[in-house]
Amino acid sequence: MSVRIVVDSACDLGKEKASELGVEFISLKTIFGEKEYLDGDELSGKEFYEKLIESDELPTTSQATPFDFEKVFQSIVDEGDTAVCITLSSKLSGTNQSANIAAADFEGKVFVVDSENVTVGEQILVLYAVALRNQGRCAEEIFDLLNEHKKNIRVIALLDTLEYLKKGGRISSAAAFAGTLLSIKPVVAVKDGEVVILGKARGSKNGSNFLNQQIANGNGINFDMPYSLAYTGLSDELLQKYIKDSAHLYQDCTDTLPICIVGSTIGTHVGPGAIAVAFFERT
Repeated sequence: MSVRIVVDSACDLGKEKASELGVEFISLKTIFGEKEYLDGDELSGKEFYEKLIESDELPTTSQATPFDFEKVFQSIVDEGDTAVCITLSSKLSGTNQSANIAAADFEGKVFVVDSENVTVGEQILVLYAVALRNQGRCAEEIFDLLNEHKKNIRVIALLDTLEYLKKGGRISSAAAFAGTLLSIKPVVAVKDGEVVILGKARGSKNGSNFLNQQIANGNGINFDMPYSLAYTGLSDELLQKYIKDSAHLYQDCTDTLPICIVGSTIGTHVGPGAIAVAFFERT
């Protein structure tokens, strides 16, 4: 009996990378007009931002359904295996509820974890699950450890605008309006499964400094656990500048900084021009 990890596309691994890791991948959907795309499968991050620039209307997103999960769970159980399924925050999408509805038919065989996070925050929890699977842990052990350690995940992001979060209903119009004044760059985080505004800085440089202050205010990055950086849009230029300006945080701790592009599920609600840092905080 093997343990199989199941993820949704909001973790921004992409279907190809998930396959390399031996992870089952379920896409959420992104809709441009009347055309529907499977996030991370039929629509890469780069392709999404190209379409976003060309589109006159903001795309919409659609959660994965119970049937999407049921098909995967049934296949896993039929092969005599167990599953640990990790989803984006239940406070930001109904995808977690869909997974739990499907899992109800496979009691003791399928364990669903609400990551209480999105994009790279969810992604590093998935990578931790993969490491635990590779250590030979059983599904229930992985489930318990993920729920224990997800509380230590920190995701901090510098956005170009709050407009996309407002349009997607993730923050109020009043909060978005405050962020548009005087070229303000909002710094946000995911806390208890929801997007919160930590502060605002004038310009990208001050925003990067504010982001680093937020990292420094905690217990520091646990480099023994997965960590990742991300960007939105067609260029990672802003992220590369941030990495250069923030070398003191990383240079003596690691030779590798994993980077990914935020896909359409989250990119629709964030927009281009954002950078994000995700890590497990030291305890």
